[in-house]
Amino acid sequence: MTTTLGLIGVGRIGVMHARTIRALADDGVALILADVDVARARQVSAELGCRVAEDVDALFAAAPDGVVIAVGTPQHAPLILRAAQAGIPAFCEKPVAESTEASVAVLEAIARHGATVQIGHQRRLDPGHLAARQALQRGELGWLHTIRAITADMAPPSVEFLATSGGLFRDCSVHDFDSIQWLTRQRIVEVYAQGSNNGDPAIGGVGDVDTAVALATLEDGTVATVSATRYNGGGHDVRLELQGSAGTVQAGLDDSYAGRSAELGVDFPAGPAHQTFHERFAEAYHYEMRAFLELVRGQRENPCPPEEAVDASRVADAAQESLETGRPVRVRR
Repeated sequence: MTTTLGLIGVGRIGVMHARTIRALADDGVALILADVDVARARQVSAELGCRVAEDVDALFAAAPDGVVIAVGTPQHAPLILRAAQAGIPAFCEKPVAESTEASVAVLEAIARHGATVQIGHQRRLDPGHLAARQALQRGELGWLHTIRAITADMAPPSVEFLATSGGLFRDCSVHDFDSIQWLTRQRIVEVYAQGSNNGDPAIGGVGDVDTAVALATLEDGTVATVSATRYNGGGHDVRLELQGSAGTVQAGLDDSYAGRSAELGVDFPAGPAHQTFHERFAEAYHYEMRAFLELVRGQRENPCPPEEAVDASRVADAAQESLETGRPVRVRR
């Protein structure tokens, strides 16, 4: 039996998801594309050999079994709500809505309709992050004393994007906040953040920083450092390190690590480094779409429910407030 997925938005990440879904064709998956740029949607459909809907209305009229929302943030909430009202499971890139307050209203609507919504925090499906989580759950690390999370872009996106991104913590570090809470099964209760802007002055001109670090405190007092930058010239670097009383593991430390050892005779990593987050999380994006397919078919639990994604956004809000005020901020729940 064929499962039909509708995909809304054929920008950079939408096309990536479309290609991933088409790779699932042997699993009985059909794809319908829709975009405000119909010519662009037709171009992508010709490349992938899938159907095109003339607009979003036509896509929903086709009654797909699930929809993938890969459009700009302002359209996330309306499309999630439309899918919920139609009784169609939805996958949506983060965030749920333009603000945490607006996201809470969406959560209420999701609950009211009994809807199924998976949010795109793909690190939960990354093999390295999963292995680190399993090592912690099996007790191999003992008790945690330190967590270190890094998200480092090789180069910044456009200033136009940064002007509407909500800031470095909401755009990038929210993934780290989500990963930490998911992995430890604890909530972050307080954040203290600092940042700098020594790159393009235009980034500061739109109210953002190009580099920042947050000290996050978990419910049991465990501390985590979360750092992010737009200027990691060595490559795209995302790592998560768990240090415990009995052992240490690190996700993302492989031969594509975007750094070099300064020790004589050490030739790790073999390289080359990842250039983009698409490369770094290629496997995770594949498993993410497969997980959504299984969720649509009722074969698994939701790997990233919207409630948990919104809670990570609350932490990012606290980090942004701390950055702006220079004071530790309790996460408001």
